Amino acid sequence: KDRAPDIGLATVYRTLELLSDLRIIHKINFGDGVTRYDFRSESAQHHHHHLLCVHCGKVQEIEEDYLGEVEKKIEETFHFSIIDHRLTFHGVCAECQKKQSESPEKKMKENQKLPVE
Repeated sequence: KDRAPDIGLATVYRTLELLSDLRIIHKINFGDGVTRYDFRSESAQHHHHHLLCVHCGKVQEIEEDYLGEVEKKIEETFHFSIIDHRLTFHGVCAECQKKQSESPEKKMKENQKLPVE
């Protein structure tokens, strides 16, 4: 909005849909109600994985393909030719983990002693 205040959000979303239809960008939905878009580079490998923080919503991309052997095994076992795959890990990012460990609630819980029975 700051860069192009005259362009409406509807225009932006229509353009994103068009770019997605043309396979220039890839629409991603992690089930959190937010649609995200990734640029599809011709030189990019088909694998593209994500880490999604369930606390802050931050998405981190993983470019390395750690699933090469799994993909090969699936193709051999099921006689299935894999064209593409996506993998998303849901968890807590380092920043949110740090905030949790520093939170007063956590410190209070750690300082509470359990009754001995």
